[in-house]
Amino acid sequence: MKNITFSADERLIDGARRRAQSEHTTLNDEFRRWLEAYASNGASADRAMATVQDLQSRIRTGGQRFTRDELNER
Repeated sequence: MKNITFSADERLIDGARRRAQSEHTTLNDEFRRWLEAYASNGASADRAMATVQDLQSRIRTGGQRFTRDELNER
């Protein structure tokens, strides 16, 4: 595991530590959870965009435009 150093207002850090303690965790654990979610969110968005681009290359509408209601019909 790699260590990092960051800077923040002392009051924010103290408040975050108190909250983590009240939730029976640590600020480090909460930061690790946040970092994992932050890093994977971009990967999810990249995969979603790749899927959209793949579908756009395969699906043809013949130039026809659809209204929102038409797209939501079942």
